[in-house]
Amino acid sequence: MNKIVIGIDPDVDKNGVAIKNKDGFTLHNWKFFELFDKLKEMNHEEVVLVMIEGGWLNKSNWHKSEKGSAALNAKIGSHTGANHETGKKIVEMMEYLKLPYRVIKPTKTKVNAKLFKMMTKHKGGSNQEQRDAYMLIIGLK
Repeated sequence: MNKIVIGIDPDVDKNGVAIKNKDGFTLHNWKFFELFDKLKEMNHEEVVLVMIEGGWLNKSNWHKSEKGSAALNAKIGSHTGANHETGKKIVEMMEYLKLPYRVIKPTKTKVNAKLFKMMTKHKGGSNQEQRDAYMLIIGLK
């Protein structure tokens, strides 16, 4: 059996997704229903665990710009709240699809493209959402 672990960094526009199996890993950016379709198509017996970044688990979510206006800060807060709701809906999706999952509190540490390539030997490009998704599953086999 080809064991699969999946990392998901929820985003209101496109979720960062990393899929790791015995052959290596792939990185994706999928909209909500693309994610649903792809997970539904997978062999559920092979999916060992789905790790979801749960930004809503942070004690405080004040995403405020010191230099920004009240309107800018409201926009940042709205976007953050939408991302959190997307993550919660992804959890609901896992329950509906009967996939094993775990929600992980995000860390403040971000991995840039250069460090990511050095750590993983990944030859292609990546964006922050994909790298965050991969970091959720890096130590899992």
